[in-house]
Amino acid sequence: MSDGKNLSVEEKRELLKKLMKEKAAKAASSPAPAAVSSNATEDKSIYTQFDKFPEVQTLAAQFQTLQMLHVDNPYFRVNEGIVNDKTRINGRELISFSSYNYIGLSGDPRVTQAAKDAAEKYGTSVSASRIATGERPIHRELEQEIASLLGVEDAIVLVSGHATNVTVIGHLMRAGKDLILYDALSHNSIIEGCVLSGARRIAFPHENWEELDRILTEIRGDYERVLIVIEGVYSMDGDIANLPKFIEIKKKHHALLMVDEAHSMGVIGPHGLGIRDYYGIDGNEVDLWMATFSKSFASCGGYIAGKKILIDYLKYNTPGFVYSVGISPANAGAALAAAKIMKAEPWRALKCQENAKLFLKLAKEKGLNTGPSKDSAVIPVITGNSAHALILADALFKDGINVQPILYPAVPDNEARLRFFITSDHTEDEIIYTINKVAEHLNRIRKDMADVTFPKSMIG
Repeated sequence: MSDGKNLSVEEKRELLKKLMKEKAAKAASSPAPAAVSSNATEDKSIYTQFDKFPEVQTLAAQFQTLQMLHVDNPYFRVNEGIVNDKTRINGRELISFSSYNYIGLSGDPRVTQAAKDAAEKYGTSVSASRIATGERPIHRELEQEIASLLGVEDAIVLVSGHATNVTVIGHLMRAGKDLILYDALSHNSIIEGCVLSGARRIAFPHENWEELDRILTEIRGDYERVLIVIEGVYSMDGDIANLPKFIEIKKKHHALLMVDEAHSMGVIGPHGLGIRDYYGIDGNEVDLWMATFSKSFASCGGYIAGKKILIDYLKYNTPGFVYSVGISPANAGAALAAAKIMKAEPWRALKCQENAKLFLKLAKEKGLNTGPSKDSAVIPVITGNSAHALILADALFKDGINVQPILYPAVPDNEARLRFFITSDHTEDEIIYTINKVAEHLNRIRKDMADVTFPKSMIG
């Protein structure tokens, strides 16, 4: 059989359909996996061979899928400079929708200079945990600036955004005594923190505060501490949490409320100061504010903000802080400069919001499925098929648009999508061009690939 390299486009599509059907038939007729043997004489050497690990074989199957679809691997592409509304990959300039640089501060000369100045003054690393000898004045300056942005008493800055959720949730909540309720679409870092804590954990349906209320009414009395975890903007769908309702429920049931603002801080609200600003809520209504520095803050790391008594406790006890090096001077300097610019230049967030509204409006006019996204800089275009998402992303890349596909099992196959991150730097022409190309390619793909079923065994 030909490898497909010398076939016409039409012949390739026909070959792909045939291969997909053969793969689906083979998967359907395959016997169920054998139960794990308990025989003590079983050859255990296979457990030292990475190529025999089922999860490694699954990854290999995903690469095989890319070959069958005749698309390039869209992941780990090397961006050769600063990424804002544009990027450069393999010497080509492309419009970029794959960066969290929402308000254009990564690459801003003032932020870059602040990072350089901090590194020159304090070195490239603080070389220890802050509780030991790693504390620098710039750490407290940054924490006080974060607390000021949120209108709360204090903040703690950690070296990784993901680790912030894992270590704080994992340490604050306790096994056998406490309960964590988190939105079903919560980020991996939240779930990992819940698992680490050992507390009972329950995922409530996305944004369903009525169900959360019902669960707490039924079982709140069985636990001591109860933590409710939501996100400001959900990174897959781009919708905003109904924060006032969750505050109401946390008060009713004497629970703690944590809000992860990774994708909302610096972006939403009339001043760009996050979901508190969006709803006009006093920062003290939320017990734990969390966000990462890798998005609007143009740096790396994370923070928790809230009451001083909580922050003091975390500084002396949280493993991911006490036993980890402090955030580097350069990262602290960049985040501090970005925070000050964010507060002084709210037009950046307003421009980002304006661009997102235009993108959403044009997408809907073209009949594209953008899910529940509203008022945020995260806008999915849901293809409803992982194969379609891969082929669409590849076609857009060839047209000079860089956007990442999100496939099963990251989302259900019928919710596969391309995820567009809108920034304040995008131009109207870039947005119009992109929407037109998305609609053009997706209509063609759906027509040409209508009878292809994409087996989950190939992509998950």
